[in-house]
Amino acid sequence: MSGHSHWAGIRHKKALTDAKRASVFTKLGNMVTIAARHGGDPDMNFRLRLAIDTARAANMPKDRIEKAIKRGTGELKDGALFEELVYEAYGPGQVALLIGTATDNRNRTFGEIRTLLTKNGGKIVPEGSVAYLFRPVGEISCSLGQRDPDEAELSAIEAGAEDVTRDADTLYVYSRQEDLQSVKESLERNGFEVLSAGLSYLPTQKTSLPAGSAAEFDRLLEALEDHQDVQTVWDNLDSQQ
Repeated sequence: MSGHSHWAGIRHKKALTDAKRASVFTKLGNMVTIAARHGGDPDMNFRLRLAIDTARAANMPKDRIEKAIKRGTGELKDGALFEELVYEAYGPGQVALLIGTATDNRNRTFGEIRTLLTKNGGKIVPEGSVAYLFRPVGEISCSLGQRDPDEAELSAIEAGAEDVTRDADTLYVYSRQEDLQSVKESLERNGFEVLSAGLSYLPTQKTSLPAGSAAEFDRLLEALEDHQDVQTVWDNLDSQQ
């Protein structure tokens, strides 16, 4: 989550942590449920395997994961039918946004996302208005550990990566979405510790925030990421700004 709120007391901090954890588990459960609609066996459904791995990494209880799978396969009849929707928007400074959601009520989600954007200097835009500024990719992050960064990048390219970036500790590997599974498995065979993997969007055109817009943009991101239906927010902000 975005933001760095500082609370005065330990009880406040614990309450915030518990609330955040509950919100994260809800989001992860929805992600598992949607993935399980394509089959409940993670050995046969790579997307479900990724969703389960992500949930486990967040210490989501096993029974909640299993319940989410059953909801997706239809074994659990609780009346909730989740679908994925991606909203296109502009934030402060005309930063392009793709807002990935999982919802059981598209009218509610659309109205609430639109309100959050309006209150924080952004706006919903028609389909196709900003999507062309991004390209779909598979994204894998790996721990560099003690590896030589240049050799790690070369190994990732040999594994099928189309693009590679890195920071001090992490290698970010990008592939075609349809190649995500094969690239991830190749990296693991080569001894990489995969920290996360999933479908993503990379900006093809980047922009910078005007002076004075950074705080407003951060508030919008925090508001969006705190919303129960929002799974991921992608933007075309230049990270080197």
